[in-house]
Amino acid sequence: MKWVAIIGVAIAALVAVVVIIGLVLPRDHVASVTAKIAAPPAAVWAAIVQPEAFPTWRGDVSRVEMLTSTANGPSWREHTRNGALTMGVEQSDPPRRVVTRILDQNLPYGGTWEYDIAPDGASDSRVTITERGWVSNPIFRFVSRSIMGHTSSMETYLRSLGKHFGGEPTPIVAATDGA
Repeated sequence: MKWVAIIGVAIAALVAVVVIIGLVLPRDHVASVTAKIAAPPAAVWAAIVQPEAFPTWRGDVSRVEMLTSTANGPSWREHTRNGALTMGVEQSDPPRRVVTRILDQNLPYGGTWEYDIAPDGASDSRVTITERGWVSNPIFRFVSRSIMGHTSSMETYLRSLGKHFGGEPTPIVAATDGA
């Protein structure tokens, strides 16, 4: 019985430490990842702005529901093994830049992804994704910063985008800032 109490206290102390660290970490963050994609900017643009086709090349997306467009462009709900996420285009400058935003209001996180697409050689593109996000829950904030990393979703996205065009890109963390 004594060991059960000791284990219980140890688990409670660990959770308390995670919460305290999460409370100390900044709520907002900015992170960027870049990769060379073996396709011209117009083709990359088309892939990024056609969410209905995401399930054909993004392994993390099982289906997409197209929703009513916003004033700035399309909106959609992505379904993944982690649940559904509603997204919408906030800004668009074809074929160079698009900004998408998480539209769900009830999540413990949110923010935008800014996709910058530039020519990189004769027929390739340089795609940089910049996440301007926030995590309100201190436990999720700790996990996002210390275990998953703020760039993991962007790296997965760029690998999937590269494979869509027959390549094997190596995403490079361009910047990360906890503020």
